[in-house]
Amino acid sequence: MKLVSLSINPVPSGAQVTAFDGYDGLKLRCALWEATRGPSRGTVCIVQGRGEFIEKYFEVIADLRRRGFAVATFDLRGQGGSERMLSNRRKGHVVAFTEYDRDLAIFIDEIVKPALPQPLIGLGHSLGGNILLRGAQDEASPFARMILLSPMIEIHEQMLGASRPVAKAYSSILSLCGFATTYVRGGGDEPNDLGEFEGNRLTADRVRWSRVKSIIEAAPDLALGAPTVGWLRAALRSCAMLSRPDYPKYVSVPMMVFAAGADHVVSSQAIEDFAVDLKSGGHILMPGSRHEILQETDAIRQRFWAAFDAYMGIETSLSERV
Repeated sequence: MKLVSLSINPVPSGAQVTAFDGYDGLKLRCALWEATRGPSRGTVCIVQGRGEFIEKYFEVIADLRRRGFAVATFDLRGQGGSERMLSNRRKGHVVAFTEYDRDLAIFIDEIVKPALPQPLIGLGHSLGGNILLRGAQDEASPFARMILLSPMIEIHEQMLGASRPVAKAYSSILSLCGFATTYVRGGGDEPNDLGEFEGNRLTADRVRWSRVKSIIEAAPDLALGAPTVGWLRAALRSCAMLSRPDYPKYVSVPMMVFAAGADHVVSSQAIEDFAVDLKSGGHILMPGSRHEILQETDAIRQRFWAAFDAYMGIETSLSERV
């Protein structure tokens, strides 16, 4: 397994690329980087969103390494350069989110801890934020802190195309009837990344949008289509767990949570409601940002990095934050 390098998106220097066995033996692609500048501040473990891949984070990886962090990330099962769950590679599928939990635990224990410095900081986007939050009540969590960007606490009803009760009933009934591995209604093989820039829900930055599209065009095997009915059922169940009123009160890992002000993929209101009840954490609303804060315009990314630096106690110049 290797990384795809383009002139507009070169692989950051010093990459250690390998694969590890997920909980069921599925081969999952991963990559590690050491920091490029001291002092050493530990390791940021990036947990990706649905349909993402390591190459999409090269710019973020460089930003983190300049701040003194080593970086570790892996492609979630069934996406990116990891092995897929179904014969149709474009179908995004899991049976339950416990599969993600078990893979992440193996990645941390067998790949990250032996190779990179402590403390470990979890950085999760969207689905990745959901996965990190699932383990955030555990006092034995490997993470000293978490940074969550547009975490998937509730899926936006515009994405569901129906109310949450209807979506829950739809995904549960179809799964029980043997249709768990079929695409959700209206879904297909075409990835969002190959759509039109105008009207996209992810970013207002045309350059970063085009860069991701170029990666997919150069390496179509990295692409993912729509989720399956089974994945939707699993996602709604995980969101329901995180949305319980008492859930944030028992979160033990300190965290900073970022909500995108113009998010139509996940619910920013649910993120804010969750963060208000955290024992040790705070939240920031990013006005004007669409779902992918780290793929947004320079102005929005600059605001994120300024907040990140303040939270992590890093003194940086304005030029380093961009």
